Amino acid sequence: MRRILILTLSAVFLAATTPNTSAFDDGSFEAVAADALVVRPFSFVATVLGSAIFVVALPVAAISGSTSQTAEALVLKPGRATFTRPMGELSSLTD
Repeated sequence: MRRILILTLSAVFLAATTPNTSAFDDGSFEAVAADALVVRPFSFVATVLGSAIFVVALPVAAISGSTSQTAEALVLKPGRATFTRPMGELSSLTD
């Protein structure tokens, strides 16, 4: 158990210190292919899961007055990444 915790924390710290770069230029063949085959399906799954989590968290968010921030983080941001972002524009995912 301790080994898993150490590995997980190490991975988190490594990911946090990795510079923010993109492997593909926006609109290139590779970016469009990666977007269509990997990013859009994962964004769709994130939208569906985020919607389910939002429904569960809605009572707490309503009581605390943070419904709009909760909806933005769990539903709207993944939804925009899935449905309104231009194909192959991967740089907008880091915003």
